Amino acid sequence: MRNKKLLLIVLVFIFSAAGKINAQQEEPVRYFQMEPLDDSLFIKIQQEVFIDPPDPKAEIIADLRDPNNQTVSIKSIIYPFLAFKPETRARIQTFPFKLNLEDNVNFGSVFTRVIERLKVRKIFSPPTAYQISSTLQYINPFMQVFGGERFGMSIKNDIGISIGLGTPYSGPLETNFIEGDFHIVGFSGGVFSFDNIFTSVKKVNNNNNLYAAGIGYQLAYVIPFGNFLQVSYTDIFSNVSENTITKLKGADTINSHIKIIDGPSVNWEFRYPISVLGSTRGKIYFGKYLNEWHVGYTGRELSLAGSTFDFRFDAMPKSDIRNPQYVIDFMVQKIFDGWGFSALAVGPSAIIGKDVNNRIAFTSLFMNFRIKVGTSL
Repeated sequence: MRNKKLLLIVLVFIFSAAGKINAQQEEPVRYFQMEPLDDSLFIKIQQEVFIDPPDPKAEIIADLRDPNNQTVSIKSIIYPFLAFKPETRARIQTFPFKLNLEDNVNFGSVFTRVIERLKVRKIFSPPTAYQISSTLQYINPFMQVFGGERFGMSIKNDIGISIGLGTPYSGPLETNFIEGDFHIVGFSGGVFSFDNIFTSVKKVNNNNNLYAAGIGYQLAYVIPFGNFLQVSYTDIFSNVSENTITKLKGADTINSHIKIIDGPSVNWEFRYPISVLGSTRGKIYFGKYLNEWHVGYTGRELSLAGSTFDFRFDAMPKSDIRNPQYVIDFMVQKIFDGWGFSALAVGPSAIIGKDVNNRIAFTSLFMNFRIKVGTSL
């Protein structure tokens, strides 16, 4: 019995020693790109070299291979490593989320590279203070061409305005809806109207569109104690004429599931703000808008394996008039130079639903575009 205990102690010691030797033999990464998953550090690094405004999703590459010529590249501009404070240099060297730029690439890398770099502990993290504020949640520096969250700016503290193209849930070339709202202490009120410039581009599969046929208004309130529930009321100022309805629906009324905003609706959205893959904005939601049910996710500036992108998915499983449909947005950042590096993102946007022949298909497919004005909150 004594011998067995002694053997067990020896084995534990051997394995422990082997682990320590292994750790000592592992070479530190000297040439790496920093995954943009720590906004505060990325902003601090840029502030120390007087970049204004700092970009929390900037591409930062550290090259520490040559002790006599160590550099940090920020959006392709090179700075000497010694330009940063000792504390900042230490944080760069010990940054846990590094993309090793000296990695060997093989034929299997296309399948394994992203998985290897995925940091499970950073998939989900808490949202920012602005996103959980019932009075400041509307402040949003991202303006998107087709649907999505409203672009919002503060005039003074919790007083501000927002505008949007399409509804918060619509996809490309689906609706002529445009709106503008005024916000104060969780309340908002505004008007909506229409512009047919986008809906006129699509010539087929318009059988499931959503149209504003006149001017209307919307009143909303975000319930206090967190940005979790918003209720709103939408109505039009005057009745839509039969002539306008016939013109919008067209000749084919049998296969048409076109919805026209022609009366009041009580709307609500239950959402949970969340940061996914270091996103600067994000939420999962479930709600009802214009008598249609919606569930989905939207996120800005998600980061994975050195790439930064926006992603949105909206499912409309039930409507009083329209067929169910599913909207997908995927827009990639960092593809333009200069100020457009962090401000612009472009990518495909699609709607999956039933076409004019009642078959499941891509009823709309177009390039979506968003611009970021200022820094993320």
